[in-house]
Amino acid sequence: MLSVGDTPVRSCEGLTRREWLRAGALSTIGLTLPHLLAHRATASPPTRSFGRARACIVVFLFGAPAHQDIWDLKPTAPAEYRGEFRPIASTVPGIQLGEHVPLIARQAHRLALVRSVSHPDNTHTVAMHYMLTGVRHARPNTNPQNQPSDFPTFGAVLRKLRRGHGVLPAGVSLNAPANQVSAANHIFPGFFAGFIGNTYDPLFVSQDPSQADFQPFPVAEGDAGRRLLERRPLLAEIDRQRQELTRHASVQSVDRHHARAFDLVTSPAARRAFDVAGESPRLRHRYGNTAFGQGCLLARRLVEAGVPLVTVNWARDDAFWDTHSNNFNLLKNSLLPPFDLGFSALLDDLHQRGLLDETLVVCLGEFGRTPRINGSAGRDHWAACNTVVLAGAGIGGGQVHGASDRHAAYPTTPPVSPEDLAATIYHALSIDLHTLLHDPVGRPVPLCTGMPLTGLWR
Repeated sequence: MLSVGDTPVRSCEGLTRREWLRAGALSTIGLTLPHLLAHRATASPPTRSFGRARACIVVFLFGAPAHQDIWDLKPTAPAEYRGEFRPIASTVPGIQLGEHVPLIARQAHRLALVRSVSHPDNTHTVAMHYMLTGVRHARPNTNPQNQPSDFPTFGAVLRKLRRGHGVLPAGVSLNAPANQVSAANHIFPGFFAGFIGNTYDPLFVSQDPSQADFQPFPVAEGDAGRRLLERRPLLAEIDRQRQELTRHASVQSVDRHHARAFDLVTSPAARRAFDVAGESPRLRHRYGNTAFGQGCLLARRLVEAGVPLVTVNWARDDAFWDTHSNNFNLLKNSLLPPFDLGFSALLDDLHQRGLLDETLVVCLGEFGRTPRINGSAGRDHWAACNTVVLAGAGIGGGQVHGASDRHAAYPTTPPVSPEDLAATIYHALSIDLHTLLHDPVGRPVPLCTGMPLTGLWR
């Protein structure tokens, strides 16, 4: 795993970001990042399909939001199901959203609401793996940690199959990896490269982009910059000695990947792409001064700079969407206001810059939440029905795909699986759905077994 930037934020399990990231921190970047870059040359060129997207932004709402309070309200259901929120009109006649996402409601003409998403896994860990890879976890009835045998996440697949622009990698994960640390210090599956090898892990950026000191790369000036640059000849000498021990091609080329590692962390182009401070104060305010809002702004900048797959995670250290109690107060006052700001600004900004037509935006959680409100005024895990929102890349806006029953409990139309969502993402990105990946012993593994939702494109 490659991570850049860390802050001394301590999780509820007592593990700080700094401690968790120590193995991949910038103090060892000369020994970790080159291996992350080492296999770019083996990447296969994508096969063309109907897709028109040059890039994809995955907005992942860690913890799973209540779909029936945001996207699929049931105002005629009994009170113990419908909850406290009222539906409001959107820019599309007949499509209503929750009253606490008014800015997103003004973007409804750009959205496709898939209201029939369903899968069987009610545990966060395996559900996240399923939704962020399109492949069900090999041990779905457990609460597993990340394993090298996991299926690769979308950003890792793009790192293997696509090149980024210049020194920027093809997969970047923002507000990470603090959101991958759970109870008992679990490192969640679904965010990593799995069996294709950690050289393809997304570039994790853990720093909060809303903070004034946001600088994910080491300063290339002063003493710190000099120390970083002085490491290059030391690493070159290590490489020379290793090459004397073996003539294997992967070792012979490692010095080239060290060079590319230094290029990334010292590149002016990379610094410009991550420089959210270069945006106008007015635009930054429009996104909201939160990790999520500024993460959405940074995702737009990275897509504009040529990164094919950016994941904006809802930061684990914030209040997050696992609302087993106090659901309506948390949604109204803590969760929906920054989400409404950031997500609506992202869609509008992409449109204003002419990027939305070639950028697929996918907003999802790991599952939905229970139709019936529990005794703590919360909603529990519910994978049987959920809503995923898509926009851009030629998808027809202002539409609803699928439907749920009167309690938003089960689909009343053919269910959409995580496999189908993954197929839709890859299809939009012109990646051949018949692509085979290979595990460490060379066995072929299908990239995708789902059916793309081609009806979304009109």
